[in-house]
Amino acid sequence: MLDKYLIALDLDGTLLTDSKEIDPRTKQTLLKAMNEGHIVVIATGRPHRSSINYYHELGLNTPMVNFNGALLHHPTEEKWDILHNPMSLRTAKKIIEASYDLNVRNILAEVMDNVYLEQFDEEVIELFQGPKNNPPFTIGNLKNKLTEDPTSLLIFPNEKEVHTLRNHLTEFHAELIEHRNGGAPYHVVEIVKKGMNKAVGLHKIAKYYNISKENIIAFGDEDNDLEMIDYVGVGVAMGNAIKELKQVANHITNTNEQNGIGTFLEEYLKLD
Repeated sequence: MLDKYLIALDLDGTLLTDSKEIDPRTKQTLLKAMNEGHIVVIATGRPHRSSINYYHELGLNTPMVNFNGALLHHPTEEKWDILHNPMSLRTAKKIIEASYDLNVRNILAEVMDNVYLEQFDEEVIELFQGPKNNPPFTIGNLKNKLTEDPTSLLIFPNEKEVHTLRNHLTEFHAELIEHRNGGAPYHVVEIVKKGMNKAVGLHKIAKYYNISKENIIAFGDEDNDLEMIDYVGVGVAMGNAIKELKQVANHITNTNEQNGIGTFLEEYLKLD
């Protein structure tokens, strides 16, 4: 009998090439794995609207982890309970204020699929829009515009301020939030509520499909993948992954530009 695996895919820097596309060879291998009964899920720091295209491109019918675990939902099954864990507005506003003091380039807050952006920036808007040029962006001073608990905050610091910002977050907000570098190739610090990470979402999905931790294969490249790669039985770091991730991974594969996922799965799952 087939040993069934749950395959979890990060998007940026992992499933996606640098031009934000799925390599046709990777796609072919994933379809082959699904045909053989394995289950494929997406686990990303991105919101639902900017990951759903890739979900449909792979023909998935599985739950999805968004916002680094702050949202777990099933895009094609309404009966599935949505698990949404935003951070408190009060905490978010304190972080926004500290970001002003650091003169960061931009700040973006997301309440599920509604986006609040401190300053107009075409590149950021393009990156965070969904398939139909949704959602409506609210642009302007976030301290005034943001009125609900956000699912996530994204801070775009200048490169030399990344450490200062993250040290501040650790020193003053560590009890309430998680912060990670993510969204390669940009310098973005992703912030979600404390206790939220991709491993939490993956644990729930594995339970739903009755798959043991040992039979989860997860792929990632950044520090928002650390808990997930550490948690699963088969943690795979991409060739382009950060050093810390390679240290906790069980395996290292090719880069996101060299069909890393496809190469690994073909060999590991003995896909002909």
